[in-house]
Amino acid sequence: MNKRLHNNPRELFSRHVYNPILKPAEWPYVVNSVFNPGAIQVEGETILLCRVEDCRGFSHLTVARSPDGKSNWKVDPQPTLARSQESHEEQWGLEDPRIVWFEPFESYAITYTSFSPAGPQVSLALTEDFETFERQGVLLPPEDKDAALFPRKFGDRYVLIHRPIVRGEQHVWISFSPDLTHWGDHEILLPRRSGWWDDAKVGLGPQPIETRLGWLMLYHGVRETASGSLYRVGLALLDSDDPTKVIRRCDPWVLGPREDYEYRGDVPGVVFPTGAVIDEPSGELRVYYGAADTSIGLVTANLEEILSYLESC
Repeated sequence: MNKRLHNNPRELFSRHVYNPILKPAEWPYVVNSVFNPGAIQVEGETILLCRVEDCRGFSHLTVARSPDGKSNWKVDPQPTLARSQESHEEQWGLEDPRIVWFEPFESYAITYTSFSPAGPQVSLALTEDFETFERQGVLLPPEDKDAALFPRKFGDRYVLIHRPIVRGEQHVWISFSPDLTHWGDHEILLPRRSGWWDDAKVGLGPQPIETRLGWLMLYHGVRETASGSLYRVGLALLDSDDPTKVIRRCDPWVLGPREDYEYRGDVPGVVFPTGAVIDEPSGELRVYYGAADTSIGLVTANLEEILSYLESC
């Protein structure tokens, strides 16, 4: 492996030269901010399902499409998935989607945070074309967010990564269900680490990614500083057959706020990844993230270098 990368894990990812790749000023209708997108590859086209906050403070989800996942984005002219007027849990909007191709249903599964006076909770919608959506409702009660389904069953059960608030603590949890309605065998998957860069809270980044070594998991970690919360990104690797087993977890963060657009925005000092796509021919990993809760950035990495680094952890 490249020794420079081994010595400096924060060089694993490279920011795209035209970051931020999507900004509020480029939106086809008036918005306050655009950030935290889910990502998926569909027939050679990259689809981002972006969180968009309007000027009332409510969020909805809008699709942006690109032939290469980097440029020439085409944004839907109006909200793609807006808050439902019939759904109490979406009263205050939809936030932070993660997307997987869901083998059991042969459709795309979108887990997102539905927000209401009851608090944030995890909801699910299914789609085949990112034009029409079938809402499945709430999976778990509030307060809970940062969730993604694994793309396939383990045995006869569905598996969900999420981040509830339990006893005031915010760790990454994993849960199991026979039917996507009844959830059990809840356990902490990735705890926050007191005194570390991820000591305040941790949460899932993009959807889990299956690799030759196991499930690649990017996560965000938060540290409270004198000037506010600082959001950075870490790496972990889960066992291929038993995702409750954490095989590797890197000690340092691999990506953190550095550029002006990551510090200047509604929430400064935030790098918040929610979507990832692998280009199979080149092995390039593209990670899409919210920058300062205001715009969308893109970083790229070589997947094999990521796995080699994790093996050394």
